[in-house]
Amino acid sequence: MSSRIDWLELLNICKETIKRNILPCLETLSEPQPDLGKGAGGDSIKLVDLAAEKAIVETLQKHDLSFTLISEESGIKKFYNNSPHFYITIDPIDGTTNLIHGIPFYCSSIAISKKPILSDVSVGMVIDFFHDLTYFAQKDMGAYCNGKKIFTSHCESLKDAIVGLDINTEKIGTFIPRISNLIKKIHHIRHFGANALELCYVADGKTDAFVDIRGKLRTTDMAAGYLIVKESGGFITDIENSPLETKLDPKTKVNFIASGNIEIHKKILNLVKNH
Repeated sequence: MSSRIDWLELLNICKETIKRNILPCLETLSEPQPDLGKGAGGDSIKLVDLAAEKAIVETLQKHDLSFTLISEESGIKKFYNNSPHFYITIDPIDGTTNLIHGIPFYCSSIAISKKPILSDVSVGMVIDFFHDLTYFAQKDMGAYCNGKKIFTSHCESLKDAIVGLDINTEKIGTFIPRISNLIKKIHHIRHFGANALELCYVADGKTDAFVDIRGKLRTTDMAAGYLIVKESGGFITDIENSPLETKLDPKTKVNFIASGNIEIHKKILNLVKNH
């Protein structure tokens, strides 16, 4: 990545611009929210999604960045000038359903890379607007929440662990058998509805692991969280314990297990693989 760009400063400007842009949407949540069709990732678009995306794009353009946008809403768009070119992978609002129902768990996710590949992401920010928490990581420089360095959990016991598990799928009948062994062993299962933020909860030790093996989650949802987990000392792989070498694209789906430490990671992998 270019040392000339202060990514923390730039993404903080994006954060403040998003806050201003989505404020009118937050003030009208009691009113019917129009459905604006389907985004590139396949989900329904709301006004708040477009407002957040617009804030990010306009901020990057004002700072003369040359980039390819990879967005869950608008898809892939190129914005060129004479500066070095980057890939900006975003989910403008992750947890839109939560937001429009007044549930305080939603965020924006922004990831930076030089190639459109998940493993190449070298800067990530996830912004929890309701709780005023900003998670940020740069490759080989650690992960932070509101400027304080964060680390993953050391919990190795599935009985004691709090594990996020996304079971939101229309194929629930065929999916449940894949995770039945895991469900039997975990005593504290959670799912909050914004997967980018759930990854950050693993990164700062609020939860001990997060599992999403539905084959439904898009790389745009988890690109920033992926780096934040790794930089906080966590582990994130596919169900074969292989690194995630996935294309960054709003249509690309991914399975993964994110864990606070290697011991609990191995235990979850064994339970999922032994089905």
